[in-house]
Amino acid sequence: MTDTSEPLEGTPLIAPSSVSHALFDACVDACRTVFDPEIPVNIYDLGLIYTIDISEENDVNVIMTLTAPGCPVAGDMPGWIVDAISPVPGVKSVDVSLVWEPPWGMEMMSDEARLELGFM
Repeated sequence: MTDTSEPLEGTPLIAPSSVSHALFDACVDACRTVFDPEIPVNIYDLGLIYTIDISEENDVNVIMTLTAPGCPVAGDMPGWIVDAISPVPGVKSVDVSLVWEPPWGMEMMSDEARLELGFM
């Protein structure tokens, strides 16, 4: 059984991440190579990745959102995540689900992202 982090408060439909899985940190690092084209911050620190769930068979399921439903890269960004995580050694497959609930908010950004954008 995999230990998991707590889901975002008020989001019972969002599964917790597999933070203790051996591939978790590498998957996070891979997500940090993908940037929102309109904001100079990677999508992980921006808070767009809600869940990275990794099965015992090393199948990776990512639940993510975008800063706005009308985002011009809405159709492309999930593929960018697949392309970033797929080469991680040990990963068997990658599936990305795009969700709109809970909606993204600036409070979801990491402290590093807020600092980089001048919000701290």
